[in-house]
Amino acid sequence: MTANESKTIVLAAGAAATLTTTGAAAEAASVDEFIAKIKSADDKVRGPAWQGAAPYGAAAIKPLAEVMADPNPEIARSARRAIEVIVRHAGRPGAKKEAQAVEKELIPLLKSELVTVRREALWTLSEIGGDEAVAPMAALLTDVEAREDARCALLRIPGRKSSAALKSAFGQAPEEFKYALADALRIRGEKVDGYPSRKLVPVKPTSVGQPKTS
Repeated sequence: MTANESKTIVLAAGAAATLTTTGAAAEAASVDEFIAKIKSADDKVRGPAWQGAAPYGAAAIKPLAEVMADPNPEIARSARRAIEVIVRHAGRPGAKKEAQAVEKELIPLLKSELVTVRREALWTLSEIGGDEAVAPMAALLTDVEAREDARCALLRIPGRKSSAALKSAFGQAPEEFKYALADALRIRGEKVDGYPSRKLVPVKPTSVGQPKTS
């Protein structure tokens, strides 16, 4: 390699690094502008923003989750809707890498202090998550505020790993939650004795009077 060739490669690498840095900065600025629109009190600004959230992808998941704590319920709801738009877009056929990037951003939200964020993470992961999401989701089967969401969300993820997570949770669950887990396991083809479906148990006693005779 000549000195000129070496110099050309170094310059090209420097230019590529500059472009990468510039691109990352531009992306961050774009997400910031998007979040500002989501936080707008004007629904004519906020509505089109969440409806057009798809292109912002994984980079917008964390800041949107933070906005879900906004005291204005309409703003919080718009942030939640934007996450759902991003997830469904990333879950389209042929976008595996995009889906994995979004999944990676959703998993940490399962540890959020805000129960609405934990529940949203569970349900969106049920649409886009794979085996990597199962264990973090299953951890919420012990969360009283989110365990039913976790149970239902795990049922939407096919495979042995999610079935095993439900089975493991059943063995350690409090009695009142074992009935729901038993239902989930039966859906997965497991036989569970001693915990019949609560749907089959009458909630109120009934009595039928004898017809009066004249």
